[in-house]
Amino acid sequence: MKFAVGYQLPDDDEPLFAELVREFREHVAEVYFPWPDLPTGRSPLVKWGDPQRQTVQAQLEQDLLALRRLGVKLDLLLNASCYGTEAHSLALAERVSSVITHLLDLVGLDTVTTMSPFLAETVKRRFPGVETRASVNMRLATVRSLEYVAHLFESYHVARECNRDPERLAELHAWTEANGKRLIMLANSGCVSHCPVQTFHDNLVSHEAEAVEMEHVPGEAPTLCWSYLRDPRHWVSFLQSTWVRPEDLHHYRAHFPVVKLATRMHANPRRVLQAYVSQRYCGNLPDLFEPGHGPLFAPFIVDNSRFPQDWFARTSTCGQQCEHCSYCLSVLPEVLVPATALVAGGG
Repeated sequence: MKFAVGYQLPDDDEPLFAELVREFREHVAEVYFPWPDLPTGRSPLVKWGDPQRQTVQAQLEQDLLALRRLGVKLDLLLNASCYGTEAHSLALAERVSSVITHLLDLVGLDTVTTMSPFLAETVKRRFPGVETRASVNMRLATVRSLEYVAHLFESYHVARECNRDPERLAELHAWTEANGKRLIMLANSGCVSHCPVQTFHDNLVSHEAEAVEMEHVPGEAPTLCWSYLRDPRHWVSFLQSTWVRPEDLHHYRAHFPVVKLATRMHANPRRVLQAYVSQRYCGNLPDLFEPGHGPLFAPFIVDNSRFPQDWFARTSTCGQQCEHCSYCLSVLPEVLVPATALVAGGG
């Protein structure tokens, strides 16, 4: 089992991202990255028209060349949920094709991850040597859903909500094995399970470069999780989410040759890689995730070392029928401790 990690543009005082990958080279199979001014599932590296755009692109290209010299596969993200009026346009097809052609000439490109059937079809038709991969935001969770888009994708990120359903994963894996496809799992998503606001939030992010020009209503962006988890009565929902602890990753070896780690916006990608590579973490569990909701639990932390031995067995066989179960509610006081306790314990 190896990992796909998300590229970060380094700050002036930081080493190149390739140096982090070099440190964990034997464990990193792929690096996924955005193009500077194309919408993706996260904030853009730089918005269109920014005077720093050429500088950012030059830095990205330098980093991609360094990563290629390490033998790492490269995955271009075209995974925005919305491309506005361009969504089915020749203009978007030409713009994306121009970027892919440039990357193939410069450094090579192995994969394109997208949630747009139009872009998947465009890449398959124009660049048959580039693998197309379904974004996790397509929420593919059944064999039927994989079949629907089998003509568009060689590999699939499975819906996060499948992570705690081994029987479902076995079914999906069996189908992909029989049909020459591959599954990828996102292990450290901090999103709440079955988030009803995900589509809205994904669309909001897709248009972030344009949205910054607008005057916004005062207050927190309506993305649900931050406001919902701010109420201690809802903290149990964190335990009921889709993340997989590093200690439980070995249970997934049979299904996933590559596991995706969300690190594009993470404050400490090295911490994430170290934890999942070693399959052990002593610390505040939300600090491994993206988004990381750790500040909402202050002055407490969720101590990863305090999870009960039966955590995986129970949460992977419960059917996620949380309204009829109190297991996570009983675990919460066991793992929720004052932050000072972790410091005192040497964590």
